[in-house]
Amino acid sequence: MTRIIIAGSKGRMGQTLLTCAAGRPEIEVVGAVDQGDDLSAILGRCDGVIDFSFHNVTADVAGLCAKHGKFIVIGTTGHSEAERAQITGFQTKIPMVLASNYSTGVNTLFWLTRKAAEILGPGFDLEVVEMHHRLKKDAPSGTARTLGEILAAVRRQQLDEVVRHGRSGIVGERTDAEIGMHSLRGGDVVGDHTVVFAAPGERVELTHKASSRDTFANGALRAAVWVQSQKPGLYSMQDVLGLK
Repeated sequence: MTRIIIAGSKGRMGQTLLTCAAGRPEIEVVGAVDQGDDLSAILGRCDGVIDFSFHNVTADVAGLCAKHGKFIVIGTTGHSEAERAQITGFQTKIPMVLASNYSTGVNTLFWLTRKAAEILGPGFDLEVVEMHHRLKKDAPSGTARTLGEILAAVRRQQLDEVVRHGRSGIVGERTDAEIGMHSLRGGDVVGDHTVVFAAPGERVELTHKASSRDTFANGALRAAVWVQSQKPGLYSMQDVLGLK
């Protein structure tokens, strides 16, 4: 049995986690906290925390987990570089899973994107397009950024040095090095991501579309069960699924 506390329990993902966890006999939710609640008061009840709170809260949650020897599964996105460095600094003390997306399908997309970039080579222009519901606060999505980082890594680039967020006006011809990144927002879209590889005469597109948040919640719950038995360190959903 894996006993968990859900941080960010009143949000969309927090509510979905509570619903999905109720149907998994290997999981017991022993607490649920949100803004204004005292996590430290109930942390002793759990084996670990699943965090879907907000980017500027995650470091404090991770710090409490490290202090009390609890694992953490982090699904919150939009962290600054400084926030991410603070969060990952706890990897020497506790096992952590940090992923921009916990869907099995999306993690397959990550794997396919890397393979396609390696096979197709530098002759293809790279673009990433994502769409989410109108209430999403960060852009691009964490998943889109991960896709961009995968593409940049294959080409031995730093994403922040080559990314082009949208285009407007007389911007000139597309450079060979740039990776396009485009964020669409509207309606109640759960999450769509497409990677475009475009060359003269042909185009390859890899797409994942999520129609339910259950896919993300069940992936995060799977990660919690998996990471409970791991040594301190920083893991990804690729580790959980054995794709590395």
